[in-house]
Amino acid sequence: ERIVNQVSERIPQRYRLRVKQSLPVWRAIILVIASVTLLNLFVDFSSNSVFALTGSAAVAVGFAFKDYASSVIAGIVALFEAPYRVGDRIDIDGQYGEVVDYGFRGIRIKTLQDEIVTIPHNKLWTHTVANANNGRLEAQVVTDFYLAHGVDIQRVIDILTQAAYTSKYSQVSLPVVVSVEEKPWGTAFQLKSYVMDVREETSYKTDLIKRAKQAFYQAGFTYPGLPVQE
Repeated sequence: ERIVNQVSERIPQRYRLRVKQSLPVWRAIILVIASVTLLNLFVDFSSNSVFALTGSAAVAVGFAFKDYASSVIAGIVALFEAPYRVGDRIDIDGQYGEVVDYGFRGIRIKTLQDEIVTIPHNKLWTHTVANANNGRLEAQVVTDFYLAHGVDIQRVIDILTQAAYTSKYSQVSLPVVVSVEEKPWGTAFQLKSYVMDVREETSYKTDLIKRAKQAFYQAGFTYPGLPVQE
């Protein structure tokens, strides 16, 4: 794992996630080779013994490690269906963060609060997985702004668009969209833009807010007079 991580940080950026995403495959290969090698030292691999060994293992796993087996099977399925990979930003069961490790039983994600959360693979059977970047470096970032009813909507849209296109973190080759929604207490604006590297999501969002609010201040825009309540 350490070797893979070191290699991923030294190669060109566009290959970084691909190298990290290969880690679970290498782990599986090494485990299979090691298991077969060890068994070969103690077991005669005739056809009868292989069938007997397989049946015994299946029964043992099924009864003694039901939940663990469910997670392992889900992890194998996830390798092919790829609902998440190392380096992806995902939201599963209310936990959002970057997948930093892919094990046989589960994954570990690093949240925006710098916490490491372990999630078993069998959550795939019962929970929806939202993937922000799906194996790519860039990811969409949604930033919300709230202003008073009397603001110039077109000017706000122009300011938010300019903030996105001038940020050093923006992937300007991807679209920037601003949506507007009227609320009883004011006008809600939602800026949808893409960060070049998903690891910079927090810095990117902070930069967008700073740029936009500075422009709002210079334009004399006012904010809703009542607390925002949904």
